[in-house]
Amino acid sequence: MNVLHIDSGILGDHSVSRRLTAAVVAQIKAEQPGATVTYRDLVANPLPHLSGAHLMAANARPEEVDAQVAAEVEESKVVLDEFLAADTIILGVPMYNFSLPSQLKAWIDRVAVAGKTFRYTAEGPEGLAKGKKVIIVSTRGGHYSAGPAAVMDHQESYLKTVLGFFGITDVEIVRAEGLNLSADSKIEAISEAERVIAGSSLKIAS
Repeated sequence: MNVLHIDSGILGDHSVSRRLTAAVVAQIKAEQPGATVTYRDLVANPLPHLSGAHLMAANARPEEVDAQVAAEVEESKVVLDEFLAADTIILGVPMYNFSLPSQLKAWIDRVAVAGKTFRYTAEGPEGLAKGKKVIIVSTRGGHYSAGPAAVMDHQESYLKTVLGFFGITDVEIVRAEGLNLSADSKIEAISEAERVIAGSSLKIAS
């Protein structure tokens, strides 16, 4: 099994999402020692945000493309190949301002490629990345999974939408929320997420 491990939390060693994605990877390796893990840290090695020059480079002659843009295009191909080769994708996604980190959005813009992960047909769009499993490690300072604040969730809802657009329906969420409410709430949320990861409720793809 090929595993793609993505981290996007900006807090380094203080990041709860990083702690939990590492636990997911450790669980997978314990269950499937032969699994190959590719790691991409979108904060330590950020991808440039998508630009018009990047998009136009696809239809330009090589001599017309600036060297920096050409390098970005090559990096985008590597990112896309990593995604396409993965059977299981682990996404570490803290909620920032009701949405996801901009570093992760830049990554998504590299894998949302017509003809590779989706295509348009006479019947509508079709996802081309079927058969993959995605484990979203979602961390939130408050509670957004239910109640009045649920309408402000543009983190998990967006990810499920874009992954569904790619044809990925096997999406599992490991959630730790209420992290900023109190010290006790943070400890309880992390402990519960770690129990989910270690327990039978987390179904690892084979």
